[in-house]
Amino acid sequence: MARRSAKKLVKRSGTQGQQDRRAMEDNVRPLFEDGWSPIEGVPEAPRDRSYKKNLRPQNETQGQLFTQLDEHNVVFALGPAGTGKTYVAVAKAVEALEAGKIGRIVLSRPAVEAGESLGFLPGDMEEKLSPYLRPLYDVLTERLSAKRVRQLMGEGVIEVAPIAFMRGRTLNNAFVVIDEAQNCTYAQLKMLLTRLGWHSTMVVTGDPDQSDLLPGMSGLAEIADKLEAVEEIGVTRFERGDIVRHPLVAKMVEQI
Repeated sequence: MARRSAKKLVKRSGTQGQQDRRAMEDNVRPLFEDGWSPIEGVPEAPRDRSYKKNLRPQNETQGQLFTQLDEHNVVFALGPAGTGKTYVAVAKAVEALEAGKIGRIVLSRPAVEAGESLGFLPGDMEEKLSPYLRPLYDVLTERLSAKRVRQLMGEGVIEVAPIAFMRGRTLNNAFVVIDEAQNCTYAQLKMLLTRLGWHSTMVVTGDPDQSDLLPGMSGLAEIADKLEAVEEIGVTRFERGDIVRHPLVAKMVEQI
């Protein structure tokens, strides 16, 4: 008897619950009949997308750099900040990768602070070097998407190579960008240049007048002067009039 009573009670409670739910569903009405949305009028969040804009030289000196990158395997781009040296080098690397001309991009930059010490940086090698390579990442993200950059780095197609670990390597089928080379010594640059392998292009960018090393330690100007006599090596020298950043940058460079 007790079991039968319990079953009837459960059945009644289940039936009553279904009736209550139906009643609630019948009483549900849209709050706004005109279809108002809480996100209406809110700007859409930026989406990851490929940067499709064609790369064009902004002045005659940049045009010379474009030509040298197409015709030479080793190119030096020297000049003041804001002339587009790094941007053109990384953008041409992405262009070559997208066209299938090379198999990977290798980025390297001296881990030298600009006047202040960052101290110990946590994380793996790439995370430690990330603050120093941020200008290169910015160009990569602009030409590709942030998602694609992370994917290519995970696959090893885009590689972060610290200068300290470059000795002994041979970089075949690669586009190598050595940025901020004014913070490299003569011995370091000599070691980096001799890493060049088959079907590879190496671009060395920097401003010899803006080194963070002690006076006389930077080897960029000396090694560029010596190699400029080699016919197969291109050297592009930017002037203050070639600055394509904010017009105030050119005026400040002239004054300081």
